[in-house]
Amino acid sequence: MKITLKILVTISVFFLFNSAHAQLNQNRPAILDEVGVDEKLGDTIPLDLEFINSDGQVVRIGDLIEEGKPVLLNPLYYECPIICSLVLDSVFKVVKELTWTPGRDYTIISFSIDPEETPEQAAASKEQYLTDLNRPGAENGWHFLTGSKESIAALTDAVGFRFKYDERTGEYIHLASIMMLSPEGVITRYLYGASFREFDLRNALFESADGTIGSTLDRVLFYCFTYDPASQSYIPVAMNIMKLGGLATVIILGIFLGVFWRRERGSTQPPKFEFDR
Repeated sequence: MKITLKILVTISVFFLFNSAHAQLNQNRPAILDEVGVDEKLGDTIPLDLEFINSDGQVVRIGDLIEEGKPVLLNPLYYECPIICSLVLDSVFKVVKELTWTPGRDYTIISFSIDPEETPEQAAASKEQYLTDLNRPGAENGWHFLTGSKESIAALTDAVGFRFKYDERTGEYIHLASIMMLSPEGVITRYLYGASFREFDLRNALFESADGTIGSTLDRVLFYCFTYDPASQSYIPVAMNIMKLGGLATVIILGIFLGVFWRRERGSTQPPKFEFDR
């Protein structure tokens, strides 16, 4: 009797769960199925796309990318009530923590996905963030853009950034994400979420620049880490750490033996050895 009761309870819970799950799926807005990111690692974005910068001037994306400098690409819209502000605030926070400076070491391109937004809105956003950043030269490397529907569609399609305008709320629905590009415009990494770690962003920029930015210490440090898609962050590489550990051991041993041999060669007395009796 007890076993039969347990079976009945289990079946009841199963059907209740399935019913609730089905109801949740039915209540899920269909528009969310059209939103997301299709990663296109290794693809090159079209560099001839034209946008309008915060000064109201027409610029080509390719002209904003400088030789040897990686790019952080930040899709947003300036009137976004929540997600865009959180992502942009997080990017700003990490940029402020980084010793590298936009314009000198890398480039940031924040572009609106709303074709109705204006250069004046882009200028207001740029002034706000660059004033708070207070980093000389950053204004030359952090670009706030607006563009036509065609240019926006071409760039977002190139990086696989899918978004949708919601007629009901009057807002654009999209995933919180940023992309890293090489100095040649090749997509090298995607980072997700409304908050980023300084180490992850710095590593992604270093990776996008193919190790051409940062100090020797940065090169050694990042050699020990690789990107893990499952955790969406950079994790230690045991093999590389062991290699560096072995190299460090050889170097230390070489220094020790070098000092020992130099002392022995400088001594006028032959070395004495004592043996236990």
